[in-house]
Amino acid sequence: MRIGFGWDSHEFKLGLPLKIGGVELAHDKGLSGHSDGDVLLHALTDALLGAVAAGDIGGYFPPSDPQWKGADSAIFLKEALMQVRRAGYAVANLDATLILAEPKIGPHSSRIQARVAELLGIQPGQVGIKAKTPEGMGTDGAAIAQVVVLLIPSPNSF
Repeated sequence: MRIGFGWDSHEFKLGLPLKIGGVELAHDKGLSGHSDGDVLLHALTDALLGAVAAGDIGGYFPPSDPQWKGADSAIFLKEALMQVRRAGYAVANLDATLILAEPKIGPHSSRIQARVAELLGIQPGQVGIKAKTPEGMGTDGAAIAQVVVLLIPSPNSF
């Protein structure tokens, strides 16, 4: 078994679409970043890469490379999943915590859960999505994601 942890944050900015977990949410601000700013998929990508000691998201998709400007973060996740499979592992489950003042994630959590599961090729019951508000942390203008993944040896690698 392998465990990976990922963390990411992005600042909210007017005029951008808001994507979290591969789902576009209605909100007046989106997350700024070189790609689409999907804080959850970025943290998940790092967790997967870290679990198999394959570096981090910036090593594969450097923000200095203009081809990744505005890119769909699902591309990053796909690469991380390929590295996991190459190492002979499969995703057993993941647990994610989103920290943001708004929008409220509760009404969207099942859609996010389903989309993340779809991107990973696992069942929604293997994806935990929680959200907390950043009370007193001074991070109301940003979104933070923390993700832990558990990998198990892939049945296809033996």
